Amino acid sequence: MPDAFAYCENLVRGGDKDRWLASLFAPVERRAHLHALYAFNLEVARVRELAREPMAGEIRLQWWREVIAGTRPGEAAANPVAAALVETVTRHDLPVQILLDLIEARAFDLYNDPMPSLDAFAGYGRRTASGLIELAAHVLEPDHAVGEFADPAGIAYATTGLLRAFALHSSRGQVYLPADVLARHGADVSDILAGRVTDALRAALAALRGFAREHLDMFQARRRALPPATAPALLPVALVPAYLKRMERRDYDPFKTPIEVPQWRRQWILWRAARRAQ
Repeated sequence: MPDAFAYCENLVRGGDKDRWLASLFAPVERRAHLHALYAFNLEVARVRELAREPMAGEIRLQWWREVIAGTRPGEAAANPVAAALVETVTRHDLPVQILLDLIEARAFDLYNDPMPSLDAFAGYGRRTASGLIELAAHVLEPDHAVGEFADPAGIAYATTGLLRAFALHSSRGQVYLPADVLARHGADVSDILAGRVTDALRAALAALRGFAREHLDMFQARRRALPPATAPALLPVALVPAYLKRMERRDYDPFKTPIEVPQWRRQWILWRAARRAQ
């Protein structure tokens, strides 16, 4: 089992640097279980890339549902991420419905259907990023529910992440921008798929950045009541302003500009956030 957790840490360190850096502020004895959750998240998030066809992706997601249900113990034991996840769920008595909701949300990734509405967009963020925050917080401090903190924090983080991945998604025919937001600003999906920057598209993207900031403000207004032990689960949210700021530069091209923050700066932002949470 230690090898499974080491595998998860390496996977997260390479594929989800923000959460890996945040996990360094967690107690040593809890980090491996955070890595198991984050590695599971990475695995289901990249199902589209690995499966290539929706049906194959659905089968893979169903496999994860069955692992969580305990009906594939042999296969789970042979898969390092699944083995570490099962151990984490068992040891910390994690609410499996949150894991199942996360998998269900990720089924959207397998298709090129547009995101129908801002409500659906928020629901996607709630079931993915917010759910993951709740699970991580449960590992860190099982005696305190953090749903009221996790909900806006996760939506802010998920919105920012989807905006950062806008160019990647559009290049493979995916549109996560809500249809009602696009319509409100006169933006056309055909422009997105063709890689055309228009004033209407810029306005729609700006509206979603505002949506992320609104939820970030909601989280920050409640943050003082957050149990200090759960803080590492929410630390990645501290990076949201830095990412949004890079999207608000005059030379920002949503199809070409990489939205990255140097690691040293991310570490500094996380360190400051961790100090404030003490």
